[in-house]
Amino acid sequence: MKNSFIYIIILTILACACKNDNDDKKELKKNTVQIDNIKDETNLNISILLDLSDRIDTIKYPNEAMQNYLRDIGYINSVITAFTTHLKQKKVRKMNDKIALYFDPEPKNQKINKISQELKFDITRQNVTLELFDEIQKAYTEKPKQIYELAISDGNYVGSDTWNFFKSKLKDYCIEDDHRNILIILTDGYMFHIDNKRKNDNKTSYLRPQDIRSWGLNDEKWESEFKQKGFGFIPASQNLQNLDVLVLGLNPDKKNTYEEEVLRKFWSNWLEDMDIRYSEIKTNDIPSNMDKVIQEFILQN
Repeated sequence: MKNSFIYIIILTILACACKNDNDDKKELKKNTVQIDNIKDETNLNISILLDLSDRIDTIKYPNEAMQNYLRDIGYINSVITAFTTHLKQKKVRKMNDKIALYFDPEPKNQKINKISQELKFDITRQNVTLELFDEIQKAYTEKPKQIYELAISDGNYVGSDTWNFFKSKLKDYCIEDDHRNILIILTDGYMFHIDNKRKNDNKTSYLRPQDIRSWGLNDEKWESEFKQKGFGFIPASQNLQNLDVLVLGLNPDKKNTYEEEVLRKFWSNWLEDMDIRYSEIKTNDIPSNMDKVIQEFILQN
């Protein structure tokens, strides 16, 4: 009889403990994010760099399958899906993740600049909620499209100064201590800005289809010519061992059979010269085909 009484008391205590634990979990879920199976405690710092040059012009460069700017938007959707998936794998107390969107040069349209500010998110244990996840997803679903549409309607394409972004802004904007820093570059692979045309011997801060032709890199001998004459981009920075780079959207000029190989060579050498920890370079494709590539790059490296 005495043993039965003790058994009943133990069951009652356990039942109360379970109830309190469930109540605590419900309250936590209501206010923040509770994930049981944590796969990754890495702090992510993701930066997205847009090329708002005339490559997004739907008249000059039409694409029947899907306009180039819509492909960019699809890629961005995959990035944000991977980012929120990562967040949901972390404990609340481990939250310290960032995401932002940039372009260089800044467009003169102040609406575009204002929208880009609304795409900067810093997620910490103090502010993380399920509502914040929804806000991030909504912002990156709607606002990049607004940026592209404003840039296209303005029609004032001044080029893309990716080289200067690496030289003057990248370390300040995109590198954080104790984070895995990821830079996603959406570009056709060419670089040009009218106010930044640097040339040291055969290394430059710019690259256009006409340059590739004039330098004789448009036939089967391009690789030996590239090596012998020392073509390439001028390194814009150094010691970027704390940065991973994913280049998306290479769109080589179809007039040159070797154009894609040349673009890849310029980019891969450039990133290597700047000590980038890890990089991948992908050609232009529809977002559904690139989704797995993007998510794996962010979540598995």
